[in-house]
Amino acid sequence: MSNLNRHKIITLLKVQYSNMLEYRVEIALWAISGIIPFFMLNIWTNNNLNESINLSNTMLSRYFLSAFFVRQFSVVWVVFTFEEDALLGKISPYLLQPLNPFFRYFAQHLAEQITRLPFAIIIALIFFLFNKESFWIPSLGIFLLSCLATFFSFLIQFLIQSIIACLCFWTEKASSIERLLFIPTLFLSGLLAPVISFPEYVRSWIYITPFPYLIDFPANLLSGNKTNLISGLLMQIFWISVLFPVFKKTWSMGTKKYTAMGS
Repeated sequence: MSNLNRHKIITLLKVQYSNMLEYRVEIALWAISGIIPFFMLNIWTNNNLNESINLSNTMLSRYFLSAFFVRQFSVVWVVFTFEEDALLGKISPYLLQPLNPFFRYFAQHLAEQITRLPFAIIIALIFFLFNKESFWIPSLGIFLLSCLATFFSFLIQFLIQSIIACLCFWTEKASSIERLLFIPTLFLSGLLAPVISFPEYVRSWIYITPFPYLIDFPANLLSGNKTNLISGLLMQIFWISVLFPVFKKTWSMGTKKYTAMGS
C-alpha cells in the first residue's frame, strides 16, 4: 500500500470517528440493545441447562459476557447503509472517488466500534458487580488472539453483507435478503447458546459453515472455555478468502450494470 493511499485511509478513519462522536447517545443505546446474551444467560442458569454440557455457572457467565463483547465489535449494518445510499443516488459520486466506497463503510464500522468501547466496558463492570465470581482477566496472549478472532468475525460478516449490498444494483430491497440470513446467524452463531449444546449430528455440519466462527469461537477463546484455536482461526481465514473474491466479482458485475444504466 502506497503512502498516499495509507494517508487517505487514515484520514477517512479520523473523519468517520469524528462523525460517530456526534452520535454518542445513539451508540450507547446500540450497545445496550446488544445485551441479548445476558438474557440467554439468565434462561440457562435458571433452568440449569448448563448441566447438560458440563459447564459451570461461572464459565457459562464468562461465555455469555464474552459473546456480548464479540457481538459488540463484530456487528455489521453495511447492507442497510449501502441500500439507502443507492436509493438516494449517493453511489454515483462515491464511484468517482479514488477509494472503493466500501472503504468508507468499513471506516464507519471501525469508528463506531471505537466509540462503542467505553459503553461496552461500563456494561461489563455492571455485570461483574452482580456476578463477582465470574470476574476474570485473560492472559495477554489469549486477549490478543481473541481480538484477532473477533476482527476476523467482523470481516466475515462485513464481506457477507457487502456481497448482499451489491445486489442493490439489481434490486431495491437487498436488505430483505439479509434479514433471511439473520435467522440462521442468530441460532447457529452461538449468540443464544454455545454451539457445543447442539446434538453431535447437528454440530458436524454447523462447523463447516461460517456461523460458529462469528460468536461461538471468539467467545469460547476469550472466556477460557475449551475450543480448537488453530482450527477456528483457519476456518475464519478460509471463509474470508472465499468471500472476498465473491465480493470483488459481485461488485465488478454490479458497477458495470450500474454504469450501463446511467450512461
